Amino acid sequence: MRQRQIEEYEINPCTMFIKPFMYGTKVYSQIAEIDDEYLSPFKPIEIIKKSCEYFGSSFEGRKEGTRQLIGITHKVPIVIDPTNFIYFFPTTSPNRPECIWISHEHVLHHTRTSTEDTLVTFRNKLSYPFPISYSSFENQLLRTALLRTKLMQRIEHMERKSFYFQKSKMMEASEQHREYGQFIDYRNRG
Repeated sequence: MRQRQIEEYEINPCTMFIKPFMYGTKVYSQIAEIDDEYLSPFKPIEIIKKSCEYFGSSFEGRKEGTRQLIGITHKVPIVIDPTNFIYFFPTTSPNRPECIWISHEHVLHHTRTSTEDTLVTFRNKLSYPFPISYSSFENQLLRTALLRTKLMQRIEHMERKSFYFQKSKMMEASEQHREYGQFIDYRNRG
């Protein structure tokens, strides 16, 4: 695939990974989507931060949310947009210039190629080698799966609460009615 250079980029459901790319003396980002590849003049962490803001939060807020939900404080997986299942995890500390961000949703499988490299196959059947050990990659996948599970449990819990609250209000409304111009509340009749 040929890379197109772009200025603006927000992570979306098609984004598979964002990795640093040396362009002269500057660190750019190589962005792989399902059917396309781009080159951005921004560092991967800048795209991650900007995408968090695009979906209504800060990167620091997303990191703190992960810490609150699953207790992880280093190499933190983050949710960029839970409604579209956009969860990314870093291959190393996000502060390091070689950090690659990978979409949890798009990883199909992974295999060890050496002690320090892992070959990752994505849902579009394309494979890319990444400089991360198999065990570290596996750990990051599992952490991100735990984050997804915890967050989805909370969202579903709130939806159930909301459903029962609305159902309760509808029941109250049906238990009240007027008879010949009078208001009768059947709940308080003895």
